[in-house]
Amino acid sequence: MDNVIIQRLENERIAPLLAHFAIPAIIGTMVNSLYNIVDRIFIGQGVGSLAISGLTITFPILLFLQAFGMLVGAGAATRISIHLGRKSLRTAERVLGNALTLTFIINFLTIIPCLVFMEDLLTYFGASEQTMPYAKDYLYIVIPGNFFANLAFNFNAVMRSSGYPKKAMVTMMIGAVLNVILDALFIYGFHMGIRGAAIATAISMIACAAFVMAHFLDKDSIIHFRLPYLRPRVKEIMDILTIGVSPFSMQIAGSLVTVIMNQALKRYGGDLAIGASGIITSVAMLLVMLVIGLAQGMQPIIGFNYGARRFDRVDATLKLVIILSTIVTTLGWAVCLLFPGAIVSAFTSDPELAAITEWGLRLSVLVFLGVGSQITICQYFQSIGMAWKAMFLSLSRQIIFLIPGIYLLGYFWELDGVWLSQPVSDFIAVVTAWLFLFYDRRRQAAGRLG
Repeated sequence: MDNVIIQRLENERIAPLLAHFAIPAIIGTMVNSLYNIVDRIFIGQGVGSLAISGLTITFPILLFLQAFGMLVGAGAATRISIHLGRKSLRTAERVLGNALTLTFIINFLTIIPCLVFMEDLLTYFGASEQTMPYAKDYLYIVIPGNFFANLAFNFNAVMRSSGYPKKAMVTMMIGAVLNVILDALFIYGFHMGIRGAAIATAISMIACAAFVMAHFLDKDSIIHFRLPYLRPRVKEIMDILTIGVSPFSMQIAGSLVTVIMNQALKRYGGDLAIGASGIITSVAMLLVMLVIGLAQGMQPIIGFNYGARRFDRVDATLKLVIILSTIVTTLGWAVCLLFPGAIVSAFTSDPELAAITEWGLRLSVLVFLGVGSQITICQYFQSIGMAWKAMFLSLSRQIIFLIPGIYLLGYFWELDGVWLSQPVSDFIAVVTAWLFLFYDRRRQAAGRLG
């Protein structure tokens, strides 16, 4: 890591330093969330309400594929940040090379089975005769394109954590702008329907991947791909996987929860309830990605200073990000409760789908104001290398509390119960995260005094 970046991470005031890393990360993650949102808006307005439901059915497969990407990308980004904080450039480059090798291996092992068993999977995930054609048309294009998506997202995270937040932001902006333009062209210009949205997404991901890969071949980059470091090494692979297992688990849990949620929605509300869930997920994800952007901006600061044993700066950064993320989720909570109709109208003009979505949105976000702190605390534990704590907190909101809620509340209150399972899970997960943080603070304080 060059001396200017090191000096900033070690000495610059936390607020401007966080702005330096977080603003590009926020823009990047917000732009990233636009991939799904833009697809759903164009598909909902240009293809139809059943097409939104078909797209929603594809989420478990896409989340599954993305999970393996995050296993590598998040793990490599955190390890590289810590190694750079310790001035271990060669070790950081070994991690980078092994991350690239792992990306190729994992994509090969996951993409092919998803293509082979696609129809069986979609049927299990809740597809009907009406929604199956839309889901298959989309996935036959997007699944192969996922290889480029993983290259783009994995190494964009590494780019950001190694000191290039603005360049990481540009990567996401390239993909999002291109996706919007191509969506409009293929859906409205060429009348290609949901396949047009899939082609637009795939092309955008290829462009992002090319931009990111070029960065690590550039002589001006702090770390580079080097041929000897592409050879798999057990230590580097385990270093990546032990950190990456937390976001990986969260994504896998998200895939599992989406399957269970879709099955419950189909049972109590039919195809339109599944489409409503897709819209609600888009809205919630836009807010969550904003918080994740803040947390990602926090990661290199906390990772570096934790490695350098500057715990005062770690604490100050964490406190600031918790406050900011809570402000974000509180504002989002208020807007969703007060103006659900205006939000839903962007996705669909179908009055029946709109009515289901508006009510579901109000119920789903009842406790959303506390989610910002939960996400931040989870990212904090990941940033300091406490993978098991980060993994448990990720799973607590996504699976440990949510899945029983879907079954139990759905049994008593049917569709309303399914919607209410999310705020119930959010409340318990937020309380759990704060308890973890409280005991970690006490542990660290005792260790410093000792």
